[in-house]
Amino acid sequence: MAKLLEIRWHGRAGQGAKTAALVLAEAVISTGRHAQAFPEYGPERMGAPMQAFNRISDESITIHSHVERPKIVVVLDPTLMSAVDVKAGVPDDGIYLVNTPLSAVEIRKKLKLENGKAKVYTLDATEISIDTIGRPIPNTPMMGALVAATGLLTLDELIADTRVKLAKKLRPEIVDKNIEAIRRAYQEVAQ
Repeated sequence: MAKLLEIRWHGRAGQGAKTAALVLAEAVISTGRHAQAFPEYGPERMGAPMQAFNRISDESITIHSHVERPKIVVVLDPTLMSAVDVKAGVPDDGIYLVNTPLSAVEIRKKLKLENGKAKVYTLDATEISIDTIGRPIPNTPMMGALVAATGLLTLDELIADTRVKLAKKLRPEIVDKNIEAIRRAYQEVAQ
């Protein structure tokens, strides 16, 4: 059986976690691999905590249940780290990508990841999104950072597919700003 990679996105409704998971899945599928993306909501209101998930594999994915043991956790809103257990089900060598101005060392301490096996990456995706897009929606910068941290896709693969997906619902200048945010995040993510 092919290795299955699972990703859990933590965000608040309106930050784009669902969109990021969907766009990532479509980009992976465009490279010939298999992927799933789906959200899980609590109270459906702007700002409410929510999760989105990805599964990625070289073979067909037959699992259609909640992701319980993600290898990668992406946190779009760092305030969620004190509200929900973002470490739940993550193996000791898991990967954490957090939207924060804090360093990876500071987040490692905050999450109590002293074993040293986990990889922690940080990026101020909110600042990047405000600078490039003009709004505090960190999803596209976090996608660029995720690709840089994991190598799931090349930057060009992510950008090509994201451009097509976003062009279906956004004006061309907004698509370009999102692509700029992805490129900048790809360069700025830090471990």
